[in-house]
Amino acid sequence: MLKQEGQAFVMFSTAHVVAIVGLGLMIVLLVVFKNKWTIQPRKMKRYERLFAVSLLGMDLAYYIWLFQSERWSLGNSLPLELCSISLVLTIVLLWTGNKHVYDFVFYAGIGGALQAIATPVLDISFPHFRYFHFFYTHAGIVLVALYFTWVKGYSPTFKGILKTMLALNVLLPIVFLINVLFDGNYMFLRSKPVNGSLLDFLGPYPWYIVSLEVVAFFIFVCLWLVFREKRSGVTY
Repeated sequence: MLKQEGQAFVMFSTAHVVAIVGLGLMIVLLVVFKNKWTIQPRKMKRYERLFAVSLLGMDLAYYIWLFQSERWSLGNSLPLELCSISLVLTIVLLWTGNKHVYDFVFYAGIGGALQAIATPVLDISFPHFRYFHFFYTHAGIVLVALYFTWVKGYSPTFKGILKTMLALNVLLPIVFLINVLFDGNYMFLRSKPVNGSLLDFLGPYPWYIVSLEVVAFFIFVCLWLVFREKRSGVTY
């Protein structure tokens, strides 16, 4: 059994609430200043890539910590969680501006990261590095998706929902097979999180996986309805 390295994380503790409030304030600032970005496109691209490097660096540091603390294993340390995949694509989006990558980051990224921030699967709290890694990367996914929508003018589409659902359903059997091979539980395809999550309201195993598909589609549609009229945006 691994030795606890720091204070145990408690859901809705002060450290948790501060992280949620911090993300809320960042979103408010993004809303307030979304029409006041006057930096030259070339310089803006430099900042976007700098943030991409910071996300990548934070995640690489996390994997180094996993190795050093002897926590790394094939069963729980591969980047196969929904938010891990979204983080990789967020970095790609910041670097390339690809509109198809934007679809996944906007729908699956926002939906997954907000749920993760609300009910974190996290064992170590502030001021441990893992606490900062968890909330920095998850908040980064949400903020990048909103930045590309509000500032860059990308527009979520219903077609994007269908593409995201298709991508997720292509990923699911692959991740499930890896879970079986390495005794993992990536994307919670074999059991629910022990500390509680949205999945607790979606029925027993394996039916909560089917229920989650319906919930995901509903959340994606809600995101589309909320954001599709906000800007004229880029259509594709």
